[in-house]
Amino acid sequence: MTASADSAVTGTAAAASAALRAALAAERVIAVVRAPRIPDAAELCAALAAGGIDLVELTFTTPEVTAHLRRAAGAGHRIGVGTVLTAEQAGRAVDAGAGFLVTPGCRPEVAAAAARAAVPVVLGALTPTEVAHAVDLGAAAVKIFPARTFGPGYFADLRGPYPDVPLVASGGVDAGNAAAFLGRGALAVCAGSEVVPPAAVAAADWPEITRRARAFMTALAEPTG
Repeated sequence: MTASADSAVTGTAAAASAALRAALAAERVIAVVRAPRIPDAAELCAALAAGGIDLVELTFTTPEVTAHLRRAAGAGHRIGVGTVLTAEQAGRAVDAGAGFLVTPGCRPEVAAAAARAAVPVVLGALTPTEVAHAVDLGAAAVKIFPARTFGPGYFADLRGPYPDVPLVASGGVDAGNAAAFLGRGALAVCAGSEVVPPAAVAAADWPEITRRARAFMTALAEPTG
C-alpha cells in the first residue's frame, strides 16, 4: 500500500470511529444479543428500534451470526458484532456488513483488521493499563467489563487519568443501574438479557422485546438520586 493510500485508509478509519462515538453519545445504549437462535435478525432489530434502541450487537457465540448480520444490515439497521477474537472473525463480520466490531479484551489482531477495513472497533478492557493499550490500538471506544463488579464509581475513577476516553459499561448493566453508569462517566451502556432474553428472541416475541427496550430506555430518564 502506498503512503497516500495508507493515509486515506487511516483517515477513513478515523472518520468511522468518530461516527460511532457520536452514535454512542446520542443513543447511549447497545443491545447485546446472545441467543441460541434468532428467527429473523431484521425483525429483532426493528423490535428494538420500536422500543428506542437502535444500536444492536450480535455475537460470535450465536450460531450463523454472519447470516444474521447480512439480513439485518441489508434491512438498513445499525448493527455490529461482538466477541470478536481473531482477525479471521473480524474479516467475516465486515464482509457480512457489520458496522462495528466489539471484543471482550484487547485484541491487537482484531484492531489491525478493523483499521484495514476502516470499521470502528470497541476493545474490551478493565484496568487502567488495558484502557491505555486499547486507546493505543485505535479503539473507537473502550468497553469496561465486567462493569457491575466494579460499579459506577469505577468509571468516575477512570475519568481522572482518561477524561477524554469514551467508555462503555458492559456486564451486569440493567435498568436499575444503567443511569448511574452514565452519570459517573460511561458514554454508553450495553443492555443484555434484561432487554433481549434468549428465550424471547428464540420465540420471536417481538412485542415483548419492544416492551423491554422501552422500559430500559424509560429508566435512563429517571432520576438516580
